[in-house]
Amino acid sequence: MRKQWFVLAIAAMFFGALGGTILAPEPAGAVAREIIELQQQVSQILQSQQDMRSALDSNSATLKTLIQQSLDGVNQLNGQMGSLQKIVQEVQANTGSSIGSMTQQTQGISDNLQDVQARVAKLSQQMTDIQNSLQSIDAKVSGNAPPASGAPAVPSTPGAAAPNAPAPDGSTPGPAANSAPSAMPPISADTLYQDALRDFTSGHYDLARQEFSDYIKNFPSNDLASNSQFYLGEIYYAQNDFKDAISAYDDVLTNYPRSFKLASSLYKKATAELELGLKASGIRDLREVERRFPGSDESRRAHAKLREIGASAAPRTPR
Repeated sequence: MRKQWFVLAIAAMFFGALGGTILAPEPAGAVAREIIELQQQVSQILQSQQDMRSALDSNSATLKTLIQQSLDGVNQLNGQMGSLQKIVQEVQANTGSSIGSMTQQTQGISDNLQDVQARVAKLSQQMTDIQNSLQSIDAKVSGNAPPASGAPAVPSTPGAAAPNAPAPDGSTPGPAANSAPSAMPPISADTLYQDALRDFTSGHYDLARQEFSDYIKNFPSNDLASNSQFYLGEIYYAQNDFKDAISAYDDVLTNYPRSFKLASSLYKKATAELELGLKASGIRDLREVERRFPGSDESRRAHAKLREIGASAAPRTPR
């Protein structure tokens, strides 16, 4: 029994010594080494933080410099854009006046071509009439007997009047009347129209208005009377007298149903109505331009104008 207690006591002592050894604190040297390593790690962390702060300060300074340079560039670009915008506005103003002048000149050339076409048609008709007269005279000369002795000879030149032939009013002119040339009008229709067109394209609107009015008054049945009426509307339009311009364009549409200026008159009437704030009438007339003159320049301009003011185009008529 004593032996067992003795063995147990020895074992307890052994295990106690072993536990004490395990649970005993480390030596002071090991603790100092860990403290040194920890201090080194803290120093490294502080150094890294300092490096990061220095890099951040450097980057902030660089970023501020870049931002300032960007702002300077933006301000410089704004100044250049302002100068460029001013130049563009000046170019647009000059171009607008040049385009207006070119449009008037082109319109004048177009009217001159129409005048030439009308003259050629008249000359062709006159040539046909002369040929018919010559054939009639040849037939009469070949079919009739020679005139008796003492009788006046038939004039050989077509259109030549016999001596002392009665005048168109029935009176018999004397020798002086036969030899005197017929009275000419103070100015021809062509000269008057060309003068009016030249004054219009030159901007002499008051003079051109008087000349076009004189043309309509003195030559109402001529082919260019409708053109003269149209240009009266153009003069009023250029002077911002849109009410009289609409009246002039209406005269073209009413009095000259076969005029070359019908499409232009209807389109300009519509734009004048829009200028006066008559939007419903202007839209109606623009759609009428598209309907009556499909494929023309005026129809395309009317379509663009309708889109500009936010109105729908004229409905297409099924073929």
